[in-house]
Amino acid sequence: MSTEKVEIFDTTLRDGEQVPGCKLNTSQKLKIAARLDEMGVDVIEAGFPISSPGDFKSVTEISKMVKNAAVCGLTRAVKKDIEVAAEALKYARKPRIHTGIGTSDSHIKYKFNSTREGIIDRAIEAVSYAKKFVEDVEFYAEDAGRTDNEFLAKVCTAAIKAGATVLNIPDTTGYCLPEEYGNKIKYLKENVTGIHKVRISCHCHNDLGMATANAIAGISNGARQIECTINGIGERAGNTALEEVVMILRQHPTLNLTTGIDPKFLYDTSTMVSREMGMLVQPNKAIVGANAFAHSSGIHQDGVIKNRETYEIIDPADVGVTESAIVLTARSGRAALAYRAKKMGYELTKLQLDSVYNEFLHYADVRKEVVDNDIHEIMELSRKNRAIA
Repeated sequence: MSTEKVEIFDTTLRDGEQVPGCKLNTSQKLKIAARLDEMGVDVIEAGFPISSPGDFKSVTEISKMVKNAAVCGLTRAVKKDIEVAAEALKYARKPRIHTGIGTSDSHIKYKFNSTREGIIDRAIEAVSYAKKFVEDVEFYAEDAGRTDNEFLAKVCTAAIKAGATVLNIPDTTGYCLPEEYGNKIKYLKENVTGIHKVRISCHCHNDLGMATANAIAGISNGARQIECTINGIGERAGNTALEEVVMILRQHPTLNLTTGIDPKFLYDTSTMVSREMGMLVQPNKAIVGANAFAHSSGIHQDGVIKNRETYEIIDPADVGVTESAIVLTARSGRAALAYRAKKMGYELTKLQLDSVYNEFLHYADVRKEVVDNDIHEIMELSRKNRAIA
């Protein structure tokens, strides 16, 4: 079976920037956009042009700079939004307008004070109007995760007829279970007229910790675009993490799906976004966290030292990490101590190691982690006490 490409739509500069305290200026956005383009992102959602003069400027400047990716601007289903987005995108080699409206009963009643028929009319009007400015129009059905599938199919059919090229099916509140979200995509594939003409996109949030799982369920059922962010940043609990979906597809070739992302950029890009946004990456974050390739248990350390694949399914070098980390703690064994000591220039016999290990345990019991300076002290103390050469 041939491998199909899943397009990566990065919304770090739009949905990701909506995190409180993570506002970026134009120069920072340009720096991140250049990296996203270099690493192989297919679509860069550069911002929400009508939201502020700063966002308009950022989208304009990113449009001028980006060489390979499509550049996308978000709008509501409002003509003025669409006009402003089109103006900001006029320099883009591949411009995309991303417009849409809420489709769940909750949004229809409380957000728009409208009806299902009224929502369909507004969707058609927005897509048709956006189509006057650009060829590539993505339609989002906000809160699709909680939208009745039959009505969602009607909205999607109308959007396609109006000229949409991409259908975004957001689990806006992170509510869906993976099976539920996957079945929603499957239902649309089977019940939307003209669905073969467009690309279905997954935009999943992480409120219940299932954003990545839902996105994978979506592409497993026929979606071919994932909307994601570096480090999974975004509204509330965040979005699908770009680095996670890229490596899942890379590590599971039986899915017969791939991306155009060069994974060697993942760690450095994660660090860049964290630094520019002032948003720390949790140490246990998959793929790019400080502990993603760190081992502190003696059993795990012994296994990794003998063969990395015993406890690692990803080669750290594949994502731009220099090597696995052997972290010395009170749980570490002799193999880990000998490994770290050798890296520091200490070649120990078995008897010497036994002696040094006892000193090491005294240090480790009062420290969270034994670092290189501690090892030098342990070696010196052991040399004085037991005449280790």
